[in-house]
Amino acid sequence: MADWMGWLVAAGVLVILELFTGTFYLLMIAIGLAVGGVVALAGAGGPGQAIAAAVVGVLATGLLHRSRFGHPARADAQRDRNVNLDIGQRVTVPAWDNGRARVMYRGALWDVELGQGVAPHAGEFRIVEVHGSRLVVGNP
Repeated sequence: MADWMGWLVAAGVLVILELFTGTFYLLMIAIGLAVGGVVALAGAGGPGQAIAAAVVGVLATGLLHRSRFGHPARADAQRDRNVNLDIGQRVTVPAWDNGRARVMYRGALWDVELGQGVAPHAGEFRIVEVHGSRLVVGNP
């Protein structure tokens, strides 16, 4: 097998692995390997191919790390809809007792408390946080 084919096969394997892991870092290294294949196709020797692949892989990985994709935003899991699918759902509260209530939600009884700045009235509310088995609700 020609050198350039080996580089491109290795890059393809890393792209497939990246699809399973969901990290872009493997994709950046695969770009470096692909560049190694292009340099091999251009006729450079083994050390030149390896150096080109390494330089591009390191640069691409460094650029990714410095970008907004390298550092995902740290969100509070209790308020993050991507972590807890209850957030954003609606719940009906029949009556309040000192800012707390018990409601039937998803077939079970839950403790409910008011979020900041929410007036206690009977009616529908939107879930804004989940603390264990306690729902914090806000205006709909």
